[in-house]
Amino acid sequence: QVQLVESGGGLVQAGGSLRLACAASGSFFSINAMGWYRQAPGKQRELVATITSGGRTNYADSVKGRFTISRDNAKNTVYLQMNSLKPEDTAVYYCNADAWTVVVGRNDYWGQGTQVTVSS
Repeated sequence: QVQLVESGGGLVQAGGSLRLACAASGSFFSINAMGWYRQAPGKQRELVATITSGGRTNYADSVKGRFTISRDNAKNTVYLQMNSLKPEDTAVYYCNADAWTVVVGRNDYWGQGTQVTVSS
């Protein structure tokens, strides 16, 4: 199985920055795409950004130019640098990994989530 542990959330004022990190561990032999999703109260979970093992990135329109996703394949860790934060960025941010394991094969895995709160 794959365990994803997120860190870096917190409370920040509008215009500030935060950096999230998500480390993958467990019995997997490869990780394809990794990404970040978020869910605000009363809303559906939405994609924030994804990155492939080769470094190809994809962003939601709402975060383009403000957020940057990156990845350290040697550490099985994905990062999300969030700049120019807005109150509407407030949500629980979840890490996701598309990974291969011997037991399950290819599957999606989720972290427990980390709260990001942006005050106005």
